[in-house]
Amino acid sequence: MAREDGWQRLALGLFRRVRSELIKSVDGVGEAALDWRPSPGSNGIGWLAWHVARGQDRNLSELMGAPQRWLSDGWADRFGRPADPSDTGFGHSAAQAAAFRSPGSQVLLAYHGAVHDLAERYLRAAPDDDLGRIVVSPTLGNEHTVEERLRGLLTDSLAHLGQIAMLRGLMPDGTH
Repeated sequence: MAREDGWQRLALGLFRRVRSELIKSVDGVGEAALDWRPSPGSNGIGWLAWHVARGQDRNLSELMGAPQRWLSDGWADRFGRPADPSDTGFGHSAAQAAAFRSPGSQVLLAYHGAVHDLAERYLRAAPDDDLGRIVVSPTLGNEHTVEERLRGLLTDSLAHLGQIAMLRGLMPDGTH
């Protein structure tokens, strides 16, 4: 179990915050609103929520040496997307992001919930000296320390939550 004063506690608190804010921002939003974009080059709420979950799934599963939930639990099928471990939204063009269609807020949040379970399991069991461990990504073919991956993952997740909140505020009346 993670120490009460260790880095694991801080990271777990941040992952829990991402989960809580994602639920508040996405729960009950209609499918049309999830895919609404204020301009052709912007992303919709559904794509951003999916991207947060996919990034966490890929990174946490690679840190744990476990299969991605996207593949092992059949989430790709529920999203109508390919069972491709590298399909996370990273590097998507504006056209690819625009083509994304949300399966609905409940499916988005259920997938993120399954992924959040990875964060809970990893951080409860992570040894104190794990931050310096080098992890090779079989998906991207790069290597980073656990600390670099967690820092990037949480920064990305929090930035996208801010974008989701901004999109909710920009939506025309009746779109929510």
